[in-house]
Amino acid sequence: MASKIDDLDRSVLREFKKDARKSHRDIADKLNVAEGTIYNRVNKLQDMGIIKRFMVDLDYSKLGYDLAAVIGLIVEGGFLQEVEEKIAKKPNVSALYDVTGDYDALIVAKFREREELDKFIKSVMAIPHVERTYTMLVLNVIKETHGVDF
Repeated sequence: MASKIDDLDRSVLREFKKDARKSHRDIADKLNVAEGTIYNRVNKLQDMGIIKRFMVDLDYSKLGYDLAAVIGLIVEGGFLQEVEEKIAKKPNVSALYDVTGDYDALIVAKFREREELDKFIKSVMAIPHVERTYTMLVLNVIKETHGVDF
């Protein structure tokens, strides 16, 4: 899929990554192309599934979610997908990954208070076929972005 996009597409994506509210006209002016070109490129990138949605980057700590946890999960063989589908629906979960190594999956979640985290861990442990969890609390956020520079 990467071979189907060109430098202009990448430039459009970089501009939206900086500010998803930026208008097509502003991006066109910055990139020195017609506004219609930007409109067409954005539609193409959406059709390709590269742009999935436009979203706001929130500071969750300012909304009271000061507690972040990374939770390693060990699941009985053959049931990982079933367990992950249940966990992915939980509102505090911001990321869920299949991983290699000591764990089958990693959960990244945010909470307002310890009691909320405690209830979450107990609800995960109550899911059939979850064998064990290992919870790590985030002490300081050094970098937290959704994406990489390209």
